[in-house]
Amino acid sequence: MRTPPATGIWRAGNRVALLENGEEYFERAFAAIAEARQEVLLETFILFEDKVGLELQRRLVRAARRGVNVQVLVDGYGSPGFSEPFLTELDNAGVTLRVFDPHRPLLGMRMHIFRRMHRKLLVVDAQTAFVGGINYGADHLHDFGPTSKQDYAVELQGPVVADIHAFAAASLRNGYGPLRPSPDVAASARGQATVSFAVRDNDRHTTDIERAYREAIRAARQEIVLANAYFFPGYGFLRDLRHAARRGVRVTLLVQGQPDMPIAMSAARSLYRHLVADGIRIFEYGQRAFHGKVALVDQDWATVGSSNLDPLSLSLNLEANVFIRDAAFNQDLRQRLERLRERHCRPIDPECLPAPGGLRLPAPVLYHMLRRFPAWAGLLPAHTPKVVLMAPANGDAADSPVAEP
Repeated sequence: MRTPPATGIWRAGNRVALLENGEEYFERAFAAIAEARQEVLLETFILFEDKVGLELQRRLVRAARRGVNVQVLVDGYGSPGFSEPFLTELDNAGVTLRVFDPHRPLLGMRMHIFRRMHRKLLVVDAQTAFVGGINYGADHLHDFGPTSKQDYAVELQGPVVADIHAFAAASLRNGYGPLRPSPDVAASARGQATVSFAVRDNDRHTTDIERAYREAIRAARQEIVLANAYFFPGYGFLRDLRHAARRGVRVTLLVQGQPDMPIAMSAARSLYRHLVADGIRIFEYGQRAFHGKVALVDQDWATVGSSNLDPLSLSLNLEANVFIRDAAFNQDLRQRLERLRERHCRPIDPECLPAPGGLRLPAPVLYHMLRRFPAWAGLLPAHTPKVVLMAPANGDAADSPVAEP
């Protein structure tokens, strides 16, 4: 039986704009919300009550008060709680806020790290969509300091927005929107880009994003650039990448050098010896935390989204990416990544790699064990994530779910 394509339908005639960091993203996202007339659908892993989160709240409240239907879904791990005044203002304005899989902390610790809703989607009036890796927090702005994040998103207009809107509208109630091509593609062509929207879930689309990456890598003829915050994919992904380098494709990997999670950098570094042996160039970004999840292949393929290339994103989290065929967008992303590499990245010298030591498992066994470990751990105890509708109450918002109407 023929394997179905990893992405949804490719939609021609889209306008796609690359947005780098919070300075570019928040300006465009907040402007779109301010101009909304009918509907705002927003999903985010993290929403903090800092200057960015409070500005988002103000924009959503204003939209709701002028009659816009405003629906928000946040993750219970990434956004563990909100103050009562924050919730009350949203509720009074008519904003619907839901939380994906909320749990009470255990001894002050959030334990439900697996099966998180990691998507970052915004759809306004079913005409404009934003997809990427940027959360709503001040740590995505340069003035946050050395721990601020380097990240990317895209703004889209055109026929693909109908697919993103259909998914977001369905997923807000349970986190699992069916990824079916929307029959409503009446949006007029806005540009030259051909775009496909893909998700990863724990139901019917468990490997869609990973397969889309691997299909592009296997088809590459000249160049592959992967810029990813958490790089520790499975053995098959690494095999495809190394085979590409062996057949003469110029493969460049840009990863963290100042990580927000040191274990992630250690995992990535454990792969360096295997990768550089095949001629793959590796650069560590050292100015601040790298949080991007972008890639390009040859002259006209690119992706931007929420999915890292690590076990959590590829095995458990709910993720969303767009895949873009457009030479101009590809060139814009390439130039930005080249500037980043030239100004703020340290090349990994194959001659300076430390010699391996200790007990070593065969590489295929090691990769598969680490690749599948989160999925195994997620079964202990197994549970079905749920979405709860939040309302103001005394105490932590996550303690105050109310039944869906």
